[in-house]
Amino acid sequence: MPNDKDLESVQQARNLVDAAHEAQQRLAGFDQARIDRICEAMSAAGLAEAERLGLLAHEETGFGIPSDKTVKNTFAAGDVHAFFKPMRTVGIIRQTETILEIGSPRGVVAAIIPSTNPTSTAIFKCLISIKSRNGVVLSPHPSAARCIAESVRIMSEAAVAAGAPPGIIGCMTVATVEGTEALMKHKRTAVILATGGIGLVRAAYSSGKPAFGVGPGNVPAYVDGSADVSKAARDILTGTCFDNGTICASEQSVVADRAVDGALRAAFEDHGARFLTADEAEKLTRVVATGTNALNPKVVGKPARVIAEMAGISLPDGVRCMIAEVAGVGRDYPLSMEKLSPILTYYTVDGTADGVELCQKVLQYGGMGHTASIHSRKRDVIEFYGERIPASRVIVNSPSTHGAIGFSTDLEPSMTLGCGSWGGNVTSDNISPWHLMDIKRIAFETREVVPNAAPKPVAKRPAATSISPALAAAPIERADIASLVDRFIAERRSEAPPAEPAPAAAPAAAPAATSEPAPPALAPGPASEFVCEDDVRRAINEGRKIPIDAKTIITPAARELGDARDVFARR
Repeated sequence: MPNDKDLESVQQARNLVDAAHEAQQRLAGFDQARIDRICEAMSAAGLAEAERLGLLAHEETGFGIPSDKTVKNTFAAGDVHAFFKPMRTVGIIRQTETILEIGSPRGVVAAIIPSTNPTSTAIFKCLISIKSRNGVVLSPHPSAARCIAESVRIMSEAAVAAGAPPGIIGCMTVATVEGTEALMKHKRTAVILATGGIGLVRAAYSSGKPAFGVGPGNVPAYVDGSADVSKAARDILTGTCFDNGTICASEQSVVADRAVDGALRAAFEDHGARFLTADEAEKLTRVVATGTNALNPKVVGKPARVIAEMAGISLPDGVRCMIAEVAGVGRDYPLSMEKLSPILTYYTVDGTADGVELCQKVLQYGGMGHTASIHSRKRDVIEFYGERIPASRVIVNSPSTHGAIGFSTDLEPSMTLGCGSWGGNVTSDNISPWHLMDIKRIAFETREVVPNAAPKPVAKRPAATSISPALAAAPIERADIASLVDRFIAERRSEAPPAEPAPAAAPAAAPAATSEPAPPALAPGPASEFVCEDDVRRAINEGRKIPIDAKTIITPAARELGDARDVFARR
């Protein structure tokens, strides 16, 4: 049974979504200038508080470095806003002579915020939601609830002061698993932005709502024989040590071509790394990995010296990263997983083909689809690596942490990075306001359709594969079209569930003073696997209920209509 805290969290989620929905109905009518003024005010407020929020995040979670968290907050409030500032999100957003694209907000965004990058991710998701004219309700990680709530308060107050409707941005102060689930499944939640572990992402995708879920990273950095070795070592350490490795795009493993192995080791040590002995690497493994080969949360976001002391390893002054040589990848080699701390594993390979194969294995062990990096001066090697590596972002000659989020590259600046189908995500993009809009397209005729005329070949358009050769070779008569339509309608009707048999006639009864319609009958058979709005409308017209269970996938429109008309029957 749910406890009082769970019930409070569920009710809070419902109240916040309802308030955000009401406010979003007003925000949707704002013109581009008003939306941009609100975002400008939010950006300014986030920049003004970036340092204080960074310190709050560090104090509450114990993760990372306050100055680096300030940089992330500044990036989320400033760089992200500067990038999308000229983006149109109201009315016609793009057009050609034959296509007009019109942006429409989705509604209310459910935003799940992690503990590793709490304040920067909260700032980012608030900004992109308002830019796309959506309401947003945030569910914070419990270990970062206070700093996330403060970030949301700053962004919300700035937005309302600039003209946004009150309630457009909300944040749960009691966030339990049950409350977060209620937020994601609420009938007025339109889309989910989930940043966190695999379990959370899977929950988002199983909620029945459109979801942008992003999974973990286990980033390999391949150093080719042609690389600028000193820069490669400096970049890799910059990435993996930034905020003590709490960004999922930070480097986790170095895969070095044997031709540069010696020089690369020396360069790493020059830039503040320390290679561990076999005995030290074993001690480190016992601290980093739990008995079930999961990552020990006590090492996440901690400095190298703190982790070394936990493992009983003595580090010289100035060492900011530990490097352990590992013989393989997978469960037998726990250090090959994502470590979210300034720890690197190190491998040596013979040539690019071996390097690509090993980097693929690293990604397969917990980072599929996220990010990989390469350091090379050869364009053909870079292209070979990029074509074969299962990662949505391949960062070249730059820290992968900074490159993946668009800080040191021309990728869209973002704190939410999709992992594509490799990682079980719906997109491989860096998430932006673009992803929080539905886009309507107005298409003008570019080729006249002449009745009873033989189709003329068009160079730009391939022949439709669904048309049989016989139909493609001869004119299509109106009678043929009518026949096809009739056949389609007949097939569609045949898919409808069979009607209930008529009951036996009963003796006539005296008419009652008032009459209520009989409740819809429960359709026979097992629970439906999928229900869309058309299925609900047909059930209403036919006076029957639709059997569902916990595994039934119901589209948002179908759920809203079905709940209003009491069409669903749980088995």
